[in-house]
Amino acid sequence: MKAKSLFEKVWDAHTVKTLSNGQTQLFVGRHLIHEVTSPQAFGMLREKGLAVRYPERTFATVDHIVPTNESAEPYSDPLADAMIKELRKNCDEFDVTFFDVSTGKQGIVHVVGPEQGLTQPGMTIACGDSHTSTHGAFGAIAFGIGTSQVRDLLATQTMALGKLKVRRIEVNGELAPGVYAKDVILHIIRKLGVNGGTGYAYEYAGDVFDCFSMEERMTVCNMSIEGGARVGYVNPDDTTFEYIKGRPYAPKDEDWDNAVETWRSFASDDGCEYDDVVRIDAANIPPTVTWGINPGQAIGVDEFIPSLDSVSNDDQAGTKEALEYMKLEAGSPLEGTPINVAFLGSCTNGRLSDLEEVAKHLNGHKVKDGIKAIVVPGSQIVSQMAVEKGLDKIFTEAGFEWRGAGCSMCLAMNPDKLIGDQLCASSSNRNFKGRQGSPTGRTMLMSPVMVAAAAVTGTVTDARNVFKN
Repeated sequence: MKAKSLFEKVWDAHTVKTLSNGQTQLFVGRHLIHEVTSPQAFGMLREKGLAVRYPERTFATVDHIVPTNESAEPYSDPLADAMIKELRKNCDEFDVTFFDVSTGKQGIVHVVGPEQGLTQPGMTIACGDSHTSTHGAFGAIAFGIGTSQVRDLLATQTMALGKLKVRRIEVNGELAPGVYAKDVILHIIRKLGVNGGTGYAYEYAGDVFDCFSMEERMTVCNMSIEGGARVGYVNPDDTTFEYIKGRPYAPKDEDWDNAVETWRSFASDDGCEYDDVVRIDAANIPPTVTWGINPGQAIGVDEFIPSLDSVSNDDQAGTKEALEYMKLEAGSPLEGTPINVAFLGSCTNGRLSDLEEVAKHLNGHKVKDGIKAIVVPGSQIVSQMAVEKGLDKIFTEAGFEWRGAGCSMCLAMNPDKLIGDQLCASSSNRNFKGRQGSPTGRTMLMSPVMVAAAAVTGTVTDARNVFKN
């Protein structure tokens, strides 16, 4: 039997048929929805008199537009209030499980799915959100979709997709102290480019991923889309199974052993063929920060901002545009760049381990005067666990605002926005123009600990020189 990659195995297991245009009609095992891309889709179902085909396979939460600084309804933002009520109505009418704000289980969709045990190896998972690739950390094939595809999935539990090529990205060796999963994915995107993954699924492997926790793997898979890849995944192993075990929607009792045996079989076979293989030495990955207007415009914190003559002809126009927008001087040090706002949160870095790692270093330090610093847990469960550990007190005593769960300032579809040309040190996943709510607002992506260091010093700085504990 031919050796196959996980991608091939999962794809084949979910293929309904090959369509006349060459695309695959793919069965989707898990559908996750939220308040932004689902209202129109439900409206289309009503217009056609259709039901949700498999409501037990669809799960909903609110995250993008939900306010993080107020909990009582009606919300002061009328759009947020209306959208949440609409999702509540739709889930009730179509019999879809909804992790509402009153359940204690609400949060960012890509945090809620894994923590509920809904994300499992060998699945196909879709959601109307770009960063659905997060769930690939579990050995699933997970991808973001548009509103019309949300409709199709609700109605048929299938969708048409072209099969992807597979690139294996191996990161071997040991990461230096102070280098995190966020630095790994920013380095990969810097190396391969924001369009380098177009047409590919990324399989992440090597010593570093073998040692990573599930939450670290999720951070990397989350940003696969930023490198142009539709899918990013890690082969399932004992770390995966231990994370899932005992969660609300995980298999129970005698079903557990059977599930693990099946999940393990989905891992890529030894000797399987890949369309491309990239190997990276972990020791060469520095604490990495974006300086421009896409995640590939990134450098080590101790490097200098690129000048036009230091980049290829193809990159000169983009570099010039980025330097002008970010108001940075070519050839100057990145370290020392003043910031105005520090944001900890998002589906990339808003999990408990992120908050624990920052709190460990932040304890005893203070946010610099004049810096607005907020921390937004990725879910109500993350928030509850953090509070039980006293992390909220560490953050608030340091000068951070402790907020409710949601997407918050990652994309600012809520009141959490930059003002004017404020520069934000952010643990989120996109640094596009205007991404954080102001058309002239500026974003620098970095690891959560680097965000904390920026908050304490008021500048972009190497966290290893700030936190000695």
